[in-house]
Amino acid sequence: MPYKLTIELSDRDLRHFRRELRKARESVQIADDEEILTAAVDLVAAMRRADLPDFVAERLDRLQLLLAMLADDDWKLTDDERSPVLSALAYLCDPEDLIPDDIPGIGMLDDAVMIELAFRELRHELDAYSDFREYRAGLGKQAALRRDPGTLARKLDQRRKQLMARMRRRRKVASG
Repeated sequence: MPYKLTIELSDRDLRHFRRELRKARESVQIADDEEILTAAVDLVAAMRRADLPDFVAERLDRLQLLLAMLADDDWKLTDDERSPVLSALAYLCDPEDLIPDDIPGIGMLDDAVMIELAFRELRHELDAYSDFREYRAGLGKQAALRRDPGTLARKLDQRRKQLMARMRRRRKVASG
């Protein structure tokens, strides 16, 4: 029988987790982006093979969406937009974070919280990227566009610009 546990993080709690994320962000400046991405891809693959607590396993698809967003050649984020994503990934890849990952049952709890914080802070980026992927998939089904790569590229570029403008507008409004 499942048991639902709801935890409300206070502003003080959120500040604490954001401090930890900032520490991870500082390490991003030292580590190469590709090293972080490779480590994160390897981590997600290992997590998929592991017997994870459901509260972590349920977040893996969205975590993979973050990875796809960073690796997608058709979706170029600025360095400032990539930095928070890389910071969250750097935190997740550190087995000696707030709660060491090898502690049975709770070792991944802080990672789940960080994943949720990253999703919350990057919701506009993730929404725009999801819309872009759907649009691109729809275009790929159109035979005429498959035969004309120039038109396909122009349509993708136009839609990407629209979605990125929307993403940046929404982020600006959300940040006050």
